[in-house]
Amino acid sequence: MASSTNQDKDDCLKRRMVPRGLQKLIEQCLKIYPDQTNPLQVTTVLKYWLGGQDPLDYISMYHNAGDPDKNIPPHWHYISFGLSDLHGDGRVHLPDTIGGLEPRSGMGFELTFRLIKPANCTDEKPPTWPANLLQALAKYVFQSGNRLCFGDNIPWRRSLDGKASSIQHMLIAEDPQMSRTETPFGWVDFLQIVGVTNEELEQASRWNGKGILNLLQKDPTTGGDWLITDMARSKSVFELFPETLRQLELDLEKEGSDLAGVNADFTFKELPKMINIKKEILDPEEEITKSISSCNIEIKKEFNDGLEHSGSSDMVNPFHHSQVPSRVSPLNGIELTLAPYAAKFLVLAIKDRIRHGRHFTFKAQNMAVTFVAESVTGAIVNRETPYGVLGYWVQILIPNSLIPKMLDAFSDLNKSTDNLKIPLTYEWPEHNLKFIIDNPPPELLNQQGPILA
Repeated sequence: MASSTNQDKDDCLKRRMVPRGLQKLIEQCLKIYPDQTNPLQVTTVLKYWLGGQDPLDYISMYHNAGDPDKNIPPHWHYISFGLSDLHGDGRVHLPDTIGGLEPRSGMGFELTFRLIKPANCTDEKPPTWPANLLQALAKYVFQSGNRLCFGDNIPWRRSLDGKASSIQHMLIAEDPQMSRTETPFGWVDFLQIVGVTNEELEQASRWNGKGILNLLQKDPTTGGDWLITDMARSKSVFELFPETLRQLELDLEKEGSDLAGVNADFTFKELPKMINIKKEILDPEEEITKSISSCNIEIKKEFNDGLEHSGSSDMVNPFHHSQVPSRVSPLNGIELTLAPYAAKFLVLAIKDRIRHGRHFTFKAQNMAVTFVAESVTGAIVNRETPYGVLGYWVQILIPNSLIPKMLDAFSDLNKSTDNLKIPLTYEWPEHNLKFIIDNPPPELLNQQGPILA
């Protein structure tokens, strides 16, 4: 009896020592893995709040037996702890002041990853490279302030495990077993990293990440219901099932893309007002009615913070801060210089977004430029004043009559953009509009906002 009492006291003491936010997450894990109370774990030696570089305190690695009846193979399940608020005392995360009655805990999510076990695997120790991968993604989130969301895609441009593999990028899914968890410091979602091929990432960028995830779930060889990553997979879902690509192309042509913007290096400046072009050359409904430079972003990850994904044509400010001036400054014309790696998104913006009555944003650290279709509501530009700037946000109206001309001009960008002969210049004098594909001047990339003439 005394032994049982002492054990109860020890368990109570351990619970008191575990931070309350962490305790709730552990309890959620134990619902799935009741027999793995002490899983293998990667632990940060020097904690983030003590000056360490790794924001995740722990990454637990569980053995998941799968479910043969549902074609779910055995795999390793990695779960992070640290993107949410584990402690509640402000040492890492400040309390959520904008969540209303349902505040989020820290960033509002933790990351997970599922790695298939090779057939006849007898090694009981999981590889640790997925833990390093989750740690690297957590660093990006902490450094950039950009939260990850279901449907996001992450270009990694190298094998996730550092070896020879076709799995070189990631999509963000919802973990099929880990549901939203309420902690003393707010709610926490569990976002699962899913390894994908070059072609799958490319089509996720053109169409939408959620749609590609749905395709991957349809067959065990591409992840199955639980979207388990297999680093040995060499073919994309489109190579394995060619009919899916044909259907995707039809959907894109009919409905357009859900990708509303990407992060990209760019600069732009105002073009002087046209005075030598004959009046009859101009479209009378599209007369051009000041000067801008812009900035940079280091992480080339497609983003969704502040942008719609439902296909809505309503405009949403891409910046979270509320200090936006109310006065709109019209621009006479615009010369936009876009980094070569973002050139492919120029085609997507016009073909799969503007052509379908939507908008598309190239977002930098301190500036954003948005292409706007005529039917978009809530924009600061219109036919009479097609170019304007509001604070750090520049908008360019793309009139319907200009869309086919742009698509024709961009035909060379439909191919690979890896070996572009830059600079490439596209110009429409009758609209006082010029696009240049080139590396923006470094001295302009450090500007902290618009430079007005």
